[in-house]
Amino acid sequence: MERWGPARRADLATGASLSYVVVGDSGTMPVILLHAWGESRRSFDRLLAQLPTGICAVAVDQRGHGDAAEPSGGFSLKDFAGDVLSLMDALGIRRAVLLGSSSGGYVAQQVAVSHPTRVAGLVLVGSPRTLQGRPPFADEVEGLSDPVDVEWVRRSLTWFPTFQPVPDWYVEDRVQDGAGISARVWRETFSGLRLAIPPTESGAITAPTLIVCGERDDLLGREQQVELAGAIKDSRLVTYASTGHLVLWEQPERLAIDVATFLIGVPR
Repeated sequence: MERWGPARRADLATGASLSYVVVGDSGTMPVILLHAWGESRRSFDRLLAQLPTGICAVAVDQRGHGDAAEPSGGFSLKDFAGDVLSLMDALGIRRAVLLGSSSGGYVAQQVAVSHPTRVAGLVLVGSPRTLQGRPPFADEVEGLSDPVDVEWVRRSLTWFPTFQPVPDWYVEDRVQDGAGISARVWRETFSGLRLAIPPTESGAITAPTLIVCGERDDLLGREQQVELAGAIKDSRLVTYASTGHLVLWEQPERLAIDVATFLIGVPR
């Protein structure tokens, strides 16, 4: 069920065809919401419900995810970042704040490095400084085949334990997100993220940045979040107690308040 009305379609110059929804006051500087690997724009449903109506939020399905088309190739970090810029061009958006959850924040960082004049600010939510290396679940992802098993997706969520209550319907929506993605998109996106040069190692991020992390994020760890903050000159690191890697899932109400406060200080 669409909580925010019918999604719109954008056929981009990059060759991608993405779906997106716009919520809030379209007359204000937009905040583009970038979901994590294996999810969809619907992962922002609870956050969108909490954001003030004066904020214009654009939640987008990235290539191969959600209702976006699956391209024949192109799942590198730069491909995903290129889609964000192309979407902004298609919607007539000159500058925007980018809010990325987990790997969506990695994409946001790449956009901020490659096209700094287009990014008014960043909100990085449980986002990595680097994804290089081989996590313990790599073999499972690389062994996926179609159709992707719903129960495998459900089990995969245990890779990221939560410490705050998350509604059952929301978790089930994320399971359906994952089951709706082809095995190729799972594998190639995973590879593209892992092989990418970390954005903060390839250039400087000059946009004001809010970094939000969970105190109990065992996937990234406190050290990586501190390093990310240290790599972005104009940044502020906020840690949520008793919260894991999935900050967006666990703390949408608090995140909405922090985002709204951050936006007040972003130059128009």
